[in-house]
Amino acid sequence: MYSGLTGMKKKSVAVVIVSNGPGELTTWVNPVIHELNKINKSLCDDDKHDFTLRLVLVPCPNATGKEFLVAHSWNKFELITKSKSFWKLLIKPHSFTNWPRKGVVIFLGGDQLWSILLAKRLGYLNITYAEWVARWPKWTNQIAAMNVKVKELIPKTYRYKCKVIGDLMADIKLHSEISLRKEEKHYIAILPGSKKAKLSVGIPFFLEVADHIAEEKQNINFIIPIAPTTDKSEYLFFQSDKNPIAKYYSSKIKTIKNCKDSSFDYVIETSKNTKIYLIKKHPCYEILKECDLAITTVGANTAELAAITLPMLVVLPTQHLQMMNAWDGIFGVIGKISFINRFLTFIIKNFYFKKKKFFSWPNIKAKKMIVPEMIGNISPRKIAREVLFLIKNRDQLKSIRDNLHKERGDKGAAKKLASIILNSIKKL
Repeated sequence: MYSGLTGMKKKSVAVVIVSNGPGELTTWVNPVIHELNKINKSLCDDDKHDFTLRLVLVPCPNATGKEFLVAHSWNKFELITKSKSFWKLLIKPHSFTNWPRKGVVIFLGGDQLWSILLAKRLGYLNITYAEWVARWPKWTNQIAAMNVKVKELIPKTYRYKCKVIGDLMADIKLHSEISLRKEEKHYIAILPGSKKAKLSVGIPFFLEVADHIAEEKQNINFIIPIAPTTDKSEYLFFQSDKNPIAKYYSSKIKTIKNCKDSSFDYVIETSKNTKIYLIKKHPCYEILKECDLAITTVGANTAELAAITLPMLVVLPTQHLQMMNAWDGIFGVIGKISFINRFLTFIIKNFYFKKKKFFSWPNIKAKKMIVPEMIGNISPRKIAREVLFLIKNRDQLKSIRDNLHKERGDKGAAKKLASIILNSIKKL
């Protein structure tokens, strides 16, 4: 627990923001509190609202563990509670601090249910920012939706609670320490996954993809954002003989060196002299935004790439389905049971894949093919050819980017959400 902004007098209203991972803090929370303070400061003294800002971090499998320190460094919150303290906070909120009689809880990341439970516990109003779907419309007071599609999914009985405000991600202020465009090169981001089982396939597979691309086209730089749960030692491990899947691929890492360029942390050089730059900063949207294309595994990363409208090629090599324990959800759980793994692999290959239409989040949400997916017994060379085709066809990349943008929302969402919050405070 952290109590900051010492010496501040007690305020009459609490604005409590519920959030989880680093992406949400950077792209949702920060723009909203900036606009909230900006609008309030611009009001005349009689109209100014008297409130304190409090941040509640909630449990999240994608969190880095550094969210508390990041938020603390902003020096904008009177109180910050850690994710591990959430259940204690819910049960005994007054053991952390005094809570004003009136307040509002805003959902900006995590599970929407947590913010509703906290609001009910504190007796506060609840506002939910819904990027894809508003899950508990009956129990929330107001819904701020990313686009009209989100509003249409809400039952008619509760649709009056919803206002379409746009896409919080569209308000990101991207400031890169360098411009990738200072060189006449294409930039391709590679996202091999974050879980160990995904990396065991992704690292050897994508190394070979990069080698094949570099062999055909020299003016391409490769970038890998390192997931917070991994480090460079795992890249060495999973391309070595210690990884049984590595034997199916020829590309190896020759060296990993520290990179002098301040925007990149390391540079990999493969046995075929292909250079791949690694970035530890998370999230690194300002770098990804400048890339031409991303090659990615299935998973939540496809939603993040869609949010910054980065064209992507989604890849799932089914020849390694025995590594299903890398998957999310029920397949990942039962895939860890070795004696049924082979049987389950057969079922998924012959029934699940044939029935399931889409595997990436943008395609699933749009219910149509927006970004290309390559699923099956595919080779790195085949992926390389598809990447080269996309890079060559700029109109197709633009079409993918435009379609991703259509599925998102307009700019100005942070300002509109801040206005909703201030209006809610006024009515308390």
